[in-house]
Amino acid sequence: MQQRVLTIVLLIAIGLSGSLLVAALSVWRLPDNQQGYAPEQPIAYSHRLHAGDLQIDCKFCHSAAESGRFAGIPAAEVCMKCHRYVTAPYDQTLQELKLADKEGRSPKTIISPELKKLYESLALDEQLKPIPGGKPKPIEWVRVHNLPDYACFNHQAHVSVGVKCQQCHGPVESMERLAQFSTLSMGWCVNCHRDAARNGVNGRPVQASTDCSVCHH
Repeated sequence: MQQRVLTIVLLIAIGLSGSLLVAALSVWRLPDNQQGYAPEQPIAYSHRLHAGDLQIDCKFCHSAAESGRFAGIPAAEVCMKCHRYVTAPYDQTLQELKLADKEGRSPKTIISPELKKLYESLALDEQLKPIPGGKPKPIEWVRVHNLPDYACFNHQAHVSVGVKCQQCHGPVESMERLAQFSTLSMGWCVNCHRDAARNGVNGRPVQASTDCSVCHH
């Protein structure tokens, strides 16, 4: 009887250990695999709002993607091309207009808290006037996609042949906070190059090499 109980206990222990091992392996990643990495940013910039709801083209902000190796993080001045005039979400602005009309006064300009951070980085007050003694300072964005130094990725080479941003970065237009969508591993890139060499990109034939020196030089 005692041996039977001991056997049952051992089987339960083995089963639990196996479950824990499977759970651990499910989240185990190769070195440098940061798939799903979505760090908090100094300004809660919403790709879902800008690229999704407003349908702003990625290259409007990341203009260097067409002409250089890096897509680049847009300077605050690029944001101000729109936010010199757009100061708050549409629903908040509409609510203020209705309230002002009801109270018989001029509507107030609503500045969203995140937009205030943008103004502060440029040393501007809420009226977009320079803050006395203030000094502009860059926004310390946190890098999301971190390729190893020995891997050389060129945005221009990919964008120029028609590779869409979403093919590597995933559906950014649906992301409230930007996250790494793909593994960006060497195998993932190589398989993409093999597929492009066989089938082209959007019906366009391309020469997507799998030679090591293309990415490691």
